Amino acid sequence: MTIVHSVKGAYLIYSSSVAAGAQSGIEECKYQFAWDRWNCPERALQLSSHGGLRSANRETAFVHAISSAGVMYTLTRNCSLGDFDSCGCDDSRNGQRGGQGWLWGGCSDNVGFGEAISKQFVDALETGQDARAAMNLHNNEAGRKAVQGTMKRTCKCHGVSGSCTTQTCWLQLPEFREVGAHLKEKYHAALKVELLQGAGNSAAGRGAIADTFRAISTRELVHLEDSPDYCLENKTLGLLGTEGRECLRRGRALGRWERRSCRRLCGDCGLAVEERRAETVTSCNCKFHWCCAVRCDQCRRRVAKFFCSRAERAREALRPARG
Repeated sequence: MTIVHSVKGAYLIYSSSVAAGAQSGIEECKYQFAWDRWNCPERALQLSSHGGLRSANRETAFVHAISSAGVMYTLTRNCSLGDFDSCGCDDSRNGQRGGQGWLWGGCSDNVGFGEAISKQFVDALETGQDARAAMNLHNNEAGRKAVQGTMKRTCKCHGVSGSCTTQTCWLQLPEFREVGAHLKEKYHAALKVELLQGAGNSAAGRGAIADTFRAISTRELVHLEDSPDYCLENKTLGLLGTEGRECLRRGRALGRWERRSCRRLCGDCGLAVEERRAETVTSCNCKFHWCCAVRCDQCRRRVAKFFCSRAERAREALRPARG
């Protein structure tokens, strides 16, 4: 599927969707890493690597992938909602046999459109020709592949009296949360690319870089550098460390990763867990009054929250107040 627009024309038509998609990528990054030592800080979220300020570690890889995925996902969704005159359903395979007992039909989400326009916007930010640029472009593509790879097949039965003699099926976008979870798994399995020192300073070097990345599946995230120690504050790198971060200890709805957050953020970083009491205010005892209002009481409740602190501060918090 070939979609070509002038840069100016594409910007006018699609820029609001691209911005919304990039924002959804940022929000998903913060959700996926909320209870990790690196928690997707604002400084990490610039996609341009001009000036050499960006690192080339696996966190940068995830930022590029989830941002690219967010832009493609939003463009595809907006296409399906009829927001663009130039885009409609992908019915290119309708009528073809997809598998035993089913045919392609219906209105598939047009990911080909989303992919093409996403490339125009996101990949254009990368103007370099070195290994860092190749890494970023590879991870942009991995984000787009994640959207394609998580699409869901939806089917409708056809036959006499409700029998399912045949089915017509189409592809739909999943919830974006599924794309984020998929890329989080890819983040943990990200591949480190080893290159010769100085590669990229010549045509031959750039060719070697291209060959190296071409040999790696575009479904995988890649990085060039090891990650720093996110336990510790590093002002040069813009890292805040984990001191003062909240963690989770109790709650029936917590997953295993969340339940272990205090150990991961505090204990493994040489910090103690400090319990603090806080008061929350919620609506409660709500009643419907005829006609037509709902009135609620304001209920106050003291809850325990947990934070990473230096050991001496945590001990001080446990001492009874002197009267």
